[in-house]
Amino acid sequence: MKLLKSATLALFCAVAMPMNLALAQDDDSADSNAPDPHFTGADLFGLTVAQDPQISPDGRQIAYVRSTNDIMKDQAVSSIWLIDVATGAQTPLVTGEGTHGSPRWSPDGTRLAYVSTHGGTGAQLHVMWLANGRAANITAMPEAPGALHWSPDGTRIAYTARIPGEGPSLGKPPAKPEGAEWAEPLKIYDSILYRADGAGYIPAGTQQLYLVDAAGGAPRQLTSGAFDNGGDIDWSPDGRTILFSANRREDWQLEPLGSEIYALDIASGRIAALTDRNGPDFAPHFSSDGRRIAYLGFDDAGKPYQQTQLYVMDADGSNSRRIAASFDRDISSVDWTDAGLFAGYEDEGEYNVARIGLDGSVREMKVNAKDGYYAVPYAGGPWSVSENGRVAFTSSTPTRPADVSVAMGSDERTLTALNEVKLSGKALGQTQALTVTAADGTAIPAWIMLPPGYQPGTRVPLILEIHGGPYASYGPVFSADYQMYGAAGYAVVFSNPGGSTGYGQAFADRIEGNYPISNYDELMAVVDAAIAQGFADPDNLFVTGGSGGGLLTAWIVGKTDRFKAAASHKPVINWMTTVLVGDSASFFGRYWMGGKQVWEDLENYWARSPLSLVGNVKTPTLMLVGAEDYRTPRSEAEQFFTALKLRGVDTALVVTPDSSHGNLTQSPSQQAQRTASVIAWFDKYRDKAE
Repeated sequence: MKLLKSATLALFCAVAMPMNLALAQDDDSADSNAPDPHFTGADLFGLTVAQDPQISPDGRQIAYVRSTNDIMKDQAVSSIWLIDVATGAQTPLVTGEGTHGSPRWSPDGTRLAYVSTHGGTGAQLHVMWLANGRAANITAMPEAPGALHWSPDGTRIAYTARIPGEGPSLGKPPAKPEGAEWAEPLKIYDSILYRADGAGYIPAGTQQLYLVDAAGGAPRQLTSGAFDNGGDIDWSPDGRTILFSANRREDWQLEPLGSEIYALDIASGRIAALTDRNGPDFAPHFSSDGRRIAYLGFDDAGKPYQQTQLYVMDADGSNSRRIAASFDRDISSVDWTDAGLFAGYEDEGEYNVARIGLDGSVREMKVNAKDGYYAVPYAGGPWSVSENGRVAFTSSTPTRPADVSVAMGSDERTLTALNEVKLSGKALGQTQALTVTAADGTAIPAWIMLPPGYQPGTRVPLILEIHGGPYASYGPVFSADYQMYGAAGYAVVFSNPGGSTGYGQAFADRIEGNYPISNYDELMAVVDAAIAQGFADPDNLFVTGGSGGGLLTAWIVGKTDRFKAAASHKPVINWMTTVLVGDSASFFGRYWMGGKQVWEDLENYWARSPLSLVGNVKTPTLMLVGAEDYRTPRSEAEQFFTALKLRGVDTALVVTPDSSHGNLTQSPSQQAQRTASVIAWFDKYRDKAE
């Protein structure tokens, strides 16, 4: 079996029931200790999601990571559990203090490798013998191992780890007297990749590939060089060769799409490139007989979004050919087992898995994977496949976060119900599809979540919530943010406008060279449809979104005054600054802005920046950002906040400490407070029923 990857102002405030939905209640009879019947910020604690489901080689068991929000620690606590596929019975494997994740089966299914901080020596590679439940710490690395992969005979484990290096030096400080307490020394960076969202400022060093005995011992470093190695790993069936992907170009930092696939001969250490083209190649997987290699990639045409395609080549790198060339979807994960070649891809708001024939045939399975990202409803999720073709994946519904499911042929079952007890007593918003057509006749996929207790025919306040990316997609799955909005009496409409993935290359190309300009009319059509179909109160409209959705929120309030209030999360406000201070400087200008850097095309950068429209804004607009966001740095939100202040437009700035770009980098209490701040902001301008 091989791994497959795929893609606030008041704290814990009780949200008032909307007046048209509230039950009449005598103040004297109210029970202050009664649980709130709706989903509130407090319900984020105890919320549990399934992640990283790994099916055993024989398809009989699934190891997965269970992540639960702990109210005392104010963080997600992870553990590893085992599911019997036949009965659904669950057994805890790795629990207790520390962080535990990345379970990976040995080829014979008798052992489980995983990464854990148990023992207090940082994140290390561990192996558990399932027959007796005993585990051993296998490595002692300065940084966490990743990309774990067992050898075919189960005697060794390959993995990646970061090696500290020496950074640049300029001058020396004076001699430090003995016993003196001096400030931290200067830090000097000379790399364009000097910081990354979620990682912060990056110390000198590179990621390299290692090999260790599965029973423990000193590891062997397999790769070296001034570049990262080992992004994706697979073994040849005879155990003599390891495949990996890496960008080993001398100018790799300026060539973000320059990865190739390499074969490493374990005996000699010799590395040979198997691919060589203008464009990325990655995710290599040997066929079961070792004669062929499947991999992902595309020819780099300089476009902002290019669908990844599936290829097969001979084991020596010859005879490369594209498989399923007419399949107009972005294939983002792949595996090859005894049961065949499997691929995962976004498809119309879902994430599906198909069995791909070498003749190009595509046989879709009954799989819709959804990961543990419960804040907003992005499509996509992890899955793995056994040697007999049984697929394990995490799934979600509009009212339940990620559980573990399994599919084989037409048989699909959900094996866990991690939040059923907690959420079965809650009145939750229900989601349905919304028919939307753009001005040019193109269908815009959309859904609306109606507030709990919604009565058909009534109009309620509406929040337009916009996804980021922009090359990503939403789907009808659980969103904690939406449920909190619903508890406050708001309907939430969400959509996949042009540029969204999972609808083919042409649909994604709708925003090429004009983002965010062309999305405006599509999003207004979504709001118009919610009004025309009788759901939304046209006098109580609100707009919000994060990242690319935050950009679009700021753009929208510069184009129209129809919204009562807005909340822009972690936006791009000024493309001229984002491309130089964000963590993707080598990508943005070259691919998103027509191949020209900011100093070469000021007019285009400014025309696509929400800051260019700030002089039009009258809508009260809340700005939100993480203090350590290096994707769309906080200076972006601060620019719009300051401009609105100078113009006299009501605004406030919410900064989440220790948070980067992703919503779930915030603690549960911060997530609750962030959403509560948006609700409080919208409630401030909402017309309440008498």
